[in-house]
Amino acid sequence: MIVRQRTNWLKMLFIWRGSVLKKIVVQLTIITLFSLAIYFFKGKIFDYKVHLNPTIFTLIGLALAIFMGFCNSASYDRFWEGRKLWGLLVIETRSLTRQILSLVNDSSPEAKEEKEKIIKLISAFAWSLNFQLRDKSGTEHLERLLSSEQLEQVKNKKFIPNIILGFIADWLNEQNKKGNIDTIVMTSMDHQLNQFSTISGGCERIYNTPLPFAYSVLLHRTVYLYCFWLPFGLVDTLGWMMPLIVLLISYTFIALDAIIQEIGEPFGEEENDLALNSICRTIEFSIFEQAGIPQGELKKPDTYFVD
Repeated sequence: MIVRQRTNWLKMLFIWRGSVLKKIVVQLTIITLFSLAIYFFKGKIFDYKVHLNPTIFTLIGLALAIFMGFCNSASYDRFWEGRKLWGLLVIETRSLTRQILSLVNDSSPEAKEEKEKIIKLISAFAWSLNFQLRDKSGTEHLERLLSSEQLEQVKNKKFIPNIILGFIADWLNEQNKKGNIDTIVMTSMDHQLNQFSTISGGCERIYNTPLPFAYSVLLHRTVYLYCFWLPFGLVDTLGWMMPLIVLLISYTFIALDAIIQEIGEPFGEEENDLALNSICRTIEFSIFEQAGIPQGELKKPDTYFVD
């Protein structure tokens, strides 16, 4: 995801990174060349003059805009729900870390080392959920956060975040048996782990349930049919300006179609998807800082940041 400050109006016209223009430039070029051909031949196909009233395109354009508005809202809801789930994960990881550090009544040197291992497991949960949603292994992060025994247990597993939650739950249960955590605190921490499971399940629901394919097909077909028929309706009224107006209208509709498809899958790695790597780094930095675990400097977005 690109995080970028809004600049002045002139620079905004020429921004390339973060824009969907590079995805649709070929389509826009074809439509523009097609419009120029229609203008050159005066709206004729061979010797047949295609008569299309501009009013028809007004009605179709209005219906298309309403439908695109619905699809855009549905896609943005998925994007924003994903962001809220990951925002909640940031809160819950910090809360669980605080409880582990302050409510586990064991101050021995060995206990401090054990707490650091569990806090690393919390970070590993966030990274593993990230990689699961992006169909990646993420071995480089898991190798530095998990023990060799734990790595062997998660090897070739599909739902690694759930297994890591099991590691944390086993440790909490062990502390409860030792008397380092009373029943009330144990219940509170178990609630935190349930929240982790809820977040993971919510993200999986978004990932496994895309927008209905029929919507995407209908929107895509209608947009392109509209853009290719539009030159016939405007050639007699706009003259040489027709290709430019068709280009502007086509850019609006086709770009919005591309944005709907992009943000509808918020856990991908395109420029407008959620910055999961950045969120995971923030989680790790904040909980390591709480526990006093040595770490590198948090990578923050500057002018722009590609996740």
